[in-house]
Amino acid sequence: MPRTLQPDRQLLGVTLALCFIGAVMVFSASAMTATEEFGNAYIFLIRQLVCIAIGIGGMYWLMNADYRKLRQPRVIFTGLAVTFVLLLAVFFLDRSHATHRWFRLGPFSFQPSEMAKLVLIIYLAWFLETRRAPRNLGSGRGIGRGAGGVNDPLRTLAPALGTVLLMAALVVKEPDMGTAFMIVLIAMAMLFVAGLSLRYIAGTVLAAIPVIYLLIVRVPYRLQRVEAFLHPDLDPQGRGFQLLQSLIAVGSGGFSGVGLMESRQKLFFLPEAHTDFIFSIICEEFGYIGAAIVLILFAVYGWRGFVAAMKAPDEFGKFLALGITTMVVGQAMINLSVVLGLMPTKGIPLPFVSYGGSSLLAMLMATGVLLNISQHADET
Repeated sequence: MPRTLQPDRQLLGVTLALCFIGAVMVFSASAMTATEEFGNAYIFLIRQLVCIAIGIGGMYWLMNADYRKLRQPRVIFTGLAVTFVLLLAVFFLDRSHATHRWFRLGPFSFQPSEMAKLVLIIYLAWFLETRRAPRNLGSGRGIGRGAGGVNDPLRTLAPALGTVLLMAALVVKEPDMGTAFMIVLIAMAMLFVAGLSLRYIAGTVLAAIPVIYLLIVRVPYRLQRVEAFLHPDLDPQGRGFQLLQSLIAVGSGGFSGVGLMESRQKLFFLPEAHTDFIFSIICEEFGYIGAAIVLILFAVYGWRGFVAAMKAPDEFGKFLALGITTMVVGQAMINLSVVLGLMPTKGIPLPFVSYGGSSLLAMLMATGVLLNISQHADET
């Protein structure tokens, strides 16, 4: 009798819990802003709930559609082609907030770079599987060992890194350096686990240093963000304002917080309170307890994602699960680091929690794939 496929309930539970926390906190952080701008305190909450509903529908569909169908070349290359067309098409649309990132349709918007991360993960999972040398699955070696063809400069590194760097370059041009950084980070994590030599990784890092330096020093607002990160107190009403207000919100929460809906920093003090800096409001309203709960939920997500990767029945599933887990947990860690003043400010939302339909849909759909992989754990 074939076994009944069951998704990882812990992974599903923490995902839904993060979405619930996000909906509550989006309303709490945005009610005053929404009233001021639209005359309706519920506008951002309604949009977030719509995206959650659509995203959970997509997650459920992907959870029940065998992930191995995604390895078909026609699926992969169609996805890549559509992604690159959309990343190019945004440059022909009107700028929004001085950037070319969104397709807008009435009150809703779509950011192609968010879906690009998932498409890239699927492509790399398929590509690395085709380049892996056969190995003894019972030898006890890690999933990143025994990779014969991964270090081939022409057959593997050139097409893999070429696709990654082209995608990252288009996203940087929008401009969105934070998402471009995430694209490269995900790719390097997948390549490393596939067995990429440390000398290639070191060479890539060394080559990236002057590029990153020029991308920062030649763009005034990026340089100002770095200066604000290093010395926010030198310009507390200007460049350092957002970070200082975030730290005030975090510190004001104490151990148990000031209470739901009672945040003061969201009252037009902290910019982007319901988007990139929503964790600051969580810390203010629920204190150390609320912050710890969010951190634990992401830790559980990372743990269960790693378990799904380790137990996946094939290399494609392993790389796919690893890439998705890296995307979600890595993005969460970057967002939390920015909010706590451990990194310069980047436009990276907190997965499942921050307001924003494109990120939410991408994360839920990616989680649907991860849940599907977990159903096939240890399958032979």
